[in-house]
Amino acid sequence: MLRFTSALLVASILLLSACGDNEPATSSRDNSATPIAVWTVERQELSRPLSLSATVQPYQHVHLASRTAAQVSEVAVREGDQVEQGELLARLDVSEARAELQRADAEARSAQLDFDRSKALRERGIATLEEFQRVELALDVARSQRALWQARVAYGEISAPISGTITARHIEPGEAVDQQQTLFELADLQQLVLRPGLSEQDIPLLSTGQTMPITLDALPELALDAELTRIFPAARGGNRLIEIELQLPEDSWQQGVRPGYLARINTRIDRRPDTLVVPAQAIATDADGDYVYLLTDDQLERRSISAGITRGRWREIKDGLSSGERILASNPLDMRSGEEVEVVSEYE
Repeated sequence: MLRFTSALLVASILLLSACGDNEPATSSRDNSATPIAVWTVERQELSRPLSLSATVQPYQHVHLASRTAAQVSEVAVREGDQVEQGELLARLDVSEARAELQRADAEARSAQLDFDRSKALRERGIATLEEFQRVELALDVARSQRALWQARVAYGEISAPISGTITARHIEPGEAVDQQQTLFELADLQQLVLRPGLSEQDIPLLSTGQTMPITLDALPELALDAELTRIFPAARGGNRLIEIELQLPEDSWQQGVRPGYLARINTRIDRRPDTLVVPAQAIATDADGDYVYLLTDDQLERRSISAGITRGRWREIKDGLSSGERILASNPLDMRSGEEVEVVSEYE
């Protein structure tokens, strides 16, 4: 009985060994291959996106103020009126200044007579030099007083400093106005502009003369191209933004564009429409420069490259790679050349 049991045990061991020999052997390479994600090198749009908003405003907007304190005697224009440069807009009552002008004019004429008489006496050697200089000085003072009151009388006529449209009227006949009080606002509505603020990083990528597409919330069906006409020389305020000036087409007013409308600019600058790119995280750097790992026959191969700008998660490749080549998509510092790998995903 014991002999039979021993034989049965040996037979069982041999049977199990035979079954084990029929299982496939696991490859040592499969066990050691590192799973990776790869990127297939391709060309993409790498231009810098630029999104801005700004309020439409006239190129010229004048706040016309009174240069003297007086009562309004006449107002010749209303809001919306078109005026030409030099056209009369209003009159102020400057009767007191006019009376002073008459007095100053009389004094100037009298001083002129005294001067002429003294000059003749001086030429004949009768008047002394001191007397002549005193009369000459009195004439200069009288002339200055007359010029002063002439200017103050002229302040009574309010004229348009530019050709444009009256956008605001702040006075009515009979009202009293103070010196430096705003009477009218004028704007040249044929020249409409935008003045958005840009980051200091964007300014070097711009140049005057280039155009940008414009849309307006109030006129969604209207698309305009604005020309960059000016880049202001310094940032304003504490926001570190630098203003630029975009001029809208001359017929913008006729197309319904008005000052105060909100305009939006969505464009691309630093144009790079067909640029060879890789994920920025695929590039490593050491003493020898930038490099990536190229996938070759399930192994990694170090490839030196020349990299350019970074935009978002993408890095420009200037030299060292070609479209269609497959590279390690991330964590190059954790890998080594010649390492066996297994592709488990494509970088997106």
